[in-house]
Amino acid sequence: MQLETAPQRRARTLLRDEVLLVLGVSLGASAVFALVSFLGTVTAPGGLASHRATLNGTLAPGRPWLDLARQSVNIAAGIVPAFLALHLLTRDRSADDSGSAANSDVGRSGAETLGLDRRRWRHDLALGAALAAAIGGSGLALYLGARAAGANLTVVPTTLPAVWWRVPVLLLSAFQNAFLEEVVVVGYLLRRLDQLGWSPRAALLGSSLLRGSYHLYQGLGGLAGNAVMGVVFVTVYRRYGRVAPLVVAHTLIDSVAFVGYALLAGKVGWLPT
Repeated sequence: MQLETAPQRRARTLLRDEVLLVLGVSLGASAVFALVSFLGTVTAPGGLASHRATLNGTLAPGRPWLDLARQSVNIAAGIVPAFLALHLLTRDRSADDSGSAANSDVGRSGAETLGLDRRRWRHDLALGAALAAAIGGSGLALYLGARAAGANLTVVPTTLPAVWWRVPVLLLSAFQNAFLEEVVVVGYLLRRLDQLGWSPRAALLGSSLLRGSYHLYQGLGGLAGNAVMGVVFVTVYRRYGRVAPLVVAHTLIDSVAFVGYALLAGKVGWLPT
C-alpha cells in the first residue's frame, strides 16, 4: 500500500474542508435545520399529519410588491451555492499528485464538467421528462401513503396570494431547488467524493442520505422518498455523466407540485390542505 506524501495529505485535507464548507453554506445546513424542525414537530402535541410544512409561503402578508421583491431575493440567494460549486470545479486545472482528477477536464468550466451545457439538450430534455413522469407519480403516492400512516406532515407547496406573479415565482422556485440540489448534491459532491477516494457505493449512499436528510422537516416519508430519488438520480448521473437531465426532471416535478397545488387545493378531495 503506497503511503500518501505530505502534499497529498494537505491536498486531501483542503478538498475535504472545501466540501464541508460548501455543504455548510447550503444543503448541509438545511439538513441540520430539517432535523431540528422534525424533532420539534415530533415532540409537539398531535401526530405528524396534524402539522404543516409550507414550502413557498408569503414573505410579506398583505403587501404583494414587497412580497415579490423578497421572493425574488430569496430565490437568487438560494441558487448562489450552486454557482460557488461550479466555480470551484472550474478552478480545477490539472491532475493532483494522486491522479484523482481527470486530465480531460483541464480548461473546462465546472458546468461543462458536470454536463450542464447544450451539447445534448434534446437527450437531456427527453431523459429529464421521462424521469419526472416516473418519479412524480410514485412520489405523490408515497407522500399520501406516508401521511395516511401518520409518518409525514401535511405538505403545503404554496400559500402565496393569488396575484399575477404567483405562478412565475413558483416556477422559479422549482428551478432554484432543482439547480441547487442537483449541482451540489449530485455533480459537485460525487466528483469530490471520488477525488477523496470514496467508493462509488459509499458516494451513492452519502449523496442519497444527504438528499433525504434535508427533507426530513416533511417527516419520515419525505426522508425516505427523497433518499430513493437520490439513488435513482445518482445512478442516472453515473450512467450518462450529465446533471442537466436531473435539473430538468427535478424542475418539472416541483413545478407540477407547486402550480398543481395552487390550482387544485380545496377543489379535489384527495389533496390534503
